[in-house]
Amino acid sequence: MFSRLLSSGKRSLESLSEQEILALAISSEEDDGRIYLAYADELQDAYPNSARIFEEMAEEESHHRQMLIDRHIERFGDRIPLVRREYVRDFPERKPDWLIRNMPLDRIREQAEAMEEAAHRFYLTAAARTQDAPTRKLLGDLALAEKSHESLAHRLGEEHTPQDVRAEEDQTARRQFVLTYVQPGLAGLMDGSVSTLAPIFAAAFATQDTWQTFLVGLSASVGAGISMGFTEAAHDDGKLSGRGSPVRRGLASGIMTALGGLGHALPYLIPNFMLATTIAVFVVFIELWAIAFIQNRYMETPFFRAVLQVVLGGSLVLAAGVLIGNA
Repeated sequence: MFSRLLSSGKRSLESLSEQEILALAISSEEDDGRIYLAYADELQDAYPNSARIFEEMAEEESHHRQMLIDRHIERFGDRIPLVRREYVRDFPERKPDWLIRNMPLDRIREQAEAMEEAAHRFYLTAAARTQDAPTRKLLGDLALAEKSHESLAHRLGEEHTPQDVRAEEDQTARRQFVLTYVQPGLAGLMDGSVSTLAPIFAAAFATQDTWQTFLVGLSASVGAGISMGFTEAAHDDGKLSGRGSPVRRGLASGIMTALGGLGHALPYLIPNFMLATTIAVFVVFIELWAIAFIQNRYMETPFFRAVLQVVLGGSLVLAAGVLIGNA
């Protein structure tokens, strides 16, 4: 009901005249061309081959736009009404430039495919709504151009990104993901999981009070998260190291640090001390094995070496906390 109220000011595609359909097609081709150029600019430094793909796609859209303008001038003159996709009900929207920045390469490729598919459906519907034969033929030709046997993005990809180049770009994208998110997040998870073990379990066995233990764990986890987050964001701006946005790295490190500590602090919300401690110890070993898995999966650390480093080290810290709490 609310969506109908919000879209009540929009018109349906069926209500548009032939001139308005042409005007909508012209503005849509112009918008799509600008989006493809924005993709090209975003990818130029890291993925020059894919950037060329989107530059050629923008040229295609510009050619389509000119064909539509020429047809409008022949049919209706040179005064083109302003009809944009946001004025038409159920017309696929496009993200503005600032929302596509830092979008992963695979996501950009998917967006381009979706844009072509939407344009293909629009031209098929528009052609069916048009009675003028030349206009109908033009719209039908554009529908075929937007989606022939393979998408334009794929066809250009075969030309500009052969398998070895695409594999190299995918490897670059994976490396950037590891440097920006996995590496600082893993460091935070290790710090939060291991460094908070001693104070939490020392407080638990010293006080036998689950609520006080939880408060100790909460303060240690949040404090460590803030400290790690600011440290990660401040010590490297990412421009020379290529590690990406310091804000993203700081958030990844800070959030994972806090979660690493909260994982074995939250069980102490349970009033029963032995039950809470048993669950907390179980959570600790899950955290340590998760760290070993991430090290093996993304940092290419041999699994048994990762287990030896993380699980053994964490177990020693856990034992130290228990011994100190019982002292």
